[in-house]
Amino acid sequence: MVKILLVEDNEMNRDMLSRRLKRKGYEVVIAVDGEEGVSMATSESPAVILLDMSLPVMDGWEAARKLKANPDTKDIPILGLSAHAMTPDRDKAIAAGCDDYDTKPVDIKRLLEKIQDLLGTSDAG
Repeated sequence: MVKILLVEDNEMNRDMLSRRLKRKGYEVVIAVDGEEGVSMATSESPAVILLDMSLPVMDGWEAARKLKANPDTKDIPILGLSAHAMTPDRDKAIAAGCDDYDTKPVDIKRLLEKIQDLLGTSDAG
């Protein structure tokens, strides 16, 4: 089963995303801030990280930089998530180390396609 680390501070978003991903056959582990996300990426070794960019403690941009700087987590694909839909926001996330970027509210079909692209697969698990 493919493991996804969901780093999201909003409880409603966490709940909705984790339920939808589990229904599609993914294993989901959750972190609620950037610092916890960085720590869990090392301990959980997920196949992909869904990273909210606007997080408490350590924001998503800093978390992405730390993840890509760490030899243990640098190869894990990161999908940045943000309510900011402007091109500079996407560019900033990619520059910080995200491998792809998607906007909120999340379109689950589009999100699943992006996850599959990052994993190089056509479906979950």
